[in-house]
Amino acid sequence: MKILVVEDDQRTASMVSEVLRSHNYIVDTIAESQTALQLVRTFAYDLIILDIILPGLDGISLCRQLRASGYQMPILLLTVKDSSTDKVMGLDAGADDYMVKPFDVSELIARVRALLRRGSNILATVLIWGKLQLDTSSSKVIYEGRLLRLTATEYRLLQLFLRNPQRIFSRSMILDRLWSIAEYPGEDAVTTHIKKLRQKLKAAGMTADLIETIYGLGYRLLPPPDQRTPAPERSLSSSDADRQQAENMVIESVNNIWQRNKESFTSQLALFEQVVAALMTDTLNEQIQHAAKLEAHKMAGSLGSFGFNEGSRLAREIEELLETEAIGQQSTQLQQLVSLLQQELEKTPTLSAVVPVLEQSAVILIIDDDRLLVEQIMQSAIALNLRLVVANSLAAGREAIAQNPPDAILLNLIFANTNENGLTLLTELAQSKSSIPVLVLTIRGSLLDRVEVARLGARAFLHKPIAPEQILKAVTQILNQATVNEARVLIVDDDSQVLTTLSDLLQPWGLDVTTLEDPQYFWEVLTTTVPDLLILDASMPTFSGIDLCQVVRQDPHWGDLPIVVLTSDTNADTIRQVFAAGADDYVGKPIVEPELITRIISRLKRIQLW
Repeated sequence: MKILVVEDDQRTASMVSEVLRSHNYIVDTIAESQTALQLVRTFAYDLIILDIILPGLDGISLCRQLRASGYQMPILLLTVKDSSTDKVMGLDAGADDYMVKPFDVSELIARVRALLRRGSNILATVLIWGKLQLDTSSSKVIYEGRLLRLTATEYRLLQLFLRNPQRIFSRSMILDRLWSIAEYPGEDAVTTHIKKLRQKLKAAGMTADLIETIYGLGYRLLPPPDQRTPAPERSLSSSDADRQQAENMVIESVNNIWQRNKESFTSQLALFEQVVAALMTDTLNEQIQHAAKLEAHKMAGSLGSFGFNEGSRLAREIEELLETEAIGQQSTQLQQLVSLLQQELEKTPTLSAVVPVLEQSAVILIIDDDRLLVEQIMQSAIALNLRLVVANSLAAGREAIAQNPPDAILLNLIFANTNENGLTLLTELAQSKSSIPVLVLTIRGSLLDRVEVARLGARAFLHKPIAPEQILKAVTQILNQATVNEARVLIVDDDSQVLTTLSDLLQPWGLDVTTLEDPQYFWEVLTTTVPDLLILDASMPTFSGIDLCQVVRQDPHWGDLPIVVLTSDTNADTIRQVFAAGADDYVGKPIVEPELITRIISRLKRIQLW
């Protein structure tokens, strides 16, 4: 569980944080409201402990603002005032509980536990997985009656998976959940702690795997042994079905987003109708006209993402009309456009999703006639969630590649009973410009052999004899370079619908997406999330995407950060400004999802995060 403490008194903040950490909670502390607000928008907190008296925005106002923004996590207010007025104001603002300073730390912990139980769908204090039990009230982990000695991080890691049995956690998500900002380590720390936890469970006598590694995505809790069903055999021919299923899931997701946001589009139409009515009575003021133009701009960008391309075009025409000085003479045309847009929004979204095939495991083709080594590799591959296809001759290897291209190839150079060697196939793959990574596995090891293999584009040279574990380690390293490495993407756009749509489109690719609607807090979020790629809307109030792009490029620390700008205005002058500000690429609105994904992947590949 992750808790945010907002307290400007350093002694109180330190005491509260220390007590909470001693009970295995993850704690971030901050002394003022605006930064706290950005942390809540960026990270997932299970509870907020909030002092009422704060510099700038006071705690009650911050509480009210959080609730108005839709945040539902429990909020516990702290104050030195023991008056019913303050208590009523705090509870009316949306707080769940209230404590007066000085307070008893045992009471604080009791209230925190009560609020977390109230705010969670999982009420159990004892989490059970087969013969394993985790008691949150005593912070003890027991397997078959034996107490396990886990570190605080291992305990929190186990609790995270037990409380979320169906969820896949990427390494970056685990970092956000289990580490505070002050101690944020690298992602390798997650892998290390999961390995240590597995070792301790195994040492305690647990033979079944508890945590599953989902290749390219992260980790997930496996069902207990008595609840597992045998996994059906998956053949390479199932990829088309997987793709269709994945596409359907994304389309369904975007349709659900549309249903949730349809009402907001209706309110935008009402604003346009208000403008038409004001034009008819010659009462249109500059404030309403500006507000309507801004809403039309947002609709033009977001409707296309939902498949309403015609609606996007109509919104763009409405925006252009609202920009003209002679708007008073355009009331009839504006009314017609609003009517046509309303008819478009009554239709069903038409989406064509381009989504990744999220395979449960990577497919490795082994072209080798060394039966003993192949069997050893197959045994070792089970633990790594790799699927192996074996061809004991070059002819069989060619057929396997032609029918179902694998994710990687392990290729022997020398075969018995034939004069042909693996270099012939490697040459064929190089000439056909195949993107399949090839790892050469051979008893030959001269410098001439190594140079020839390198010139033909092989990704690795593995010299026999070599342990199966080392072979598969080399394979997974190559595959990790060719797939998502959980890159972080920060999207800044003042249209919440665009943010939601882009987030849902990019997350299935394994990307860790952070969104920001108010560009005023850009720098705080940028430095907190440390993204690998930045997506900026060119046209935003206060600070435009071009302004933010220039700010980023002025800081030497962020000089190499890839930046993609979203723009609804693709004329030559605008594009010149985009690139002059230091952007790497731009995508026009309405956004075409395949184009955006392709451009993002291209940028991540260049910095070797894909």
